[in-house]
Amino acid sequence: MSPEDMEDMKEGSMKDPKPKPGIVASDAVPPDDSAAAVLLPTPKLALEHKHPLAIRWMHWVNFPVLSIMIYSGLLIYWADSQHNDLNSHQVYRIGVGGWTLVRLFPDWFYKKLHLEFGLASGMGYHFFFMWFFAINGLIYVLYTLASGEWRYLVPNRHSFSEALQVTLHDLGLSKHHPPKRKFNGGQQIAYTSVILMGLGSLVTGLAIYKPTQAHILASLLGGYEMARWMHFWLTMAYVGFFLVHVAQVIRAGWNNFRAMVIGDELVPYAAEPLGAEAQGKVADHG
Repeated sequence: MSPEDMEDMKEGSMKDPKPKPGIVASDAVPPDDSAAAVLLPTPKLALEHKHPLAIRWMHWVNFPVLSIMIYSGLLIYWADSQHNDLNSHQVYRIGVGGWTLVRLFPDWFYKKLHLEFGLASGMGYHFFFMWFFAINGLIYVLYTLASGEWRYLVPNRHSFSEALQVTLHDLGLSKHHPPKRKFNGGQQIAYTSVILMGLGSLVTGLAIYKPTQAHILASLLGGYEMARWMHFWLTMAYVGFFLVHVAQVIRAGWNNFRAMVIGDELVPYAAEPLGAEAQGKVADHG
């Protein structure tokens, strides 16, 4: 290498490096405050905290517990579904008066899922895991109240109209996007309803579990048969909520699911305009 080449390299090393994409270089800073603000051109993502650790724990504890409760409930329902003449009350059915459109559940349903002859096991599982369901639900409600999370959860006067907008948007009937926040109006109504359903399941379940000791409660619910009817349809509502909830999670994507696992989700980082003072700081560090 010749001395001239070495001199050129030395001089080149003293010059300012060429600005890289996404970095505000010193020669890119306007000389006066009146110049247009600079935006960082490189798109970025930021972590935004969404769900506290306690909420995530109780959510994932409730999922298997509720699944076991529904499964064991089906084992119990089988004993009622097999004897139409014996069980003249026909609690688990869709119909009016003495006319029945469909009885829940048909024989093939139990045979396909191998739910036959499991009454004793179903009662054992149901009465054991109901305590986990009740305790987890109570802790959730107390934590939500104490931490202030209820402010995001409880519906307000705009929630119902917003829920309609969300429904139309999800069905592809409207291009109006729901507002971006922790819970939209539809979620507020759905999640609050699930909490009330959980309370209803505990109350009706207690009336069924101890009908003699809790005869006053059973009477307030309209009697033992009515308590059974309420308990059953609350379970069907859980199943409906679960199916819609899973579909919405899949539709929302991995980022939304990850937030319920680690607590944070990735959101677009919007670069804010830089004033003259901020531009100088960025340039100095460039």
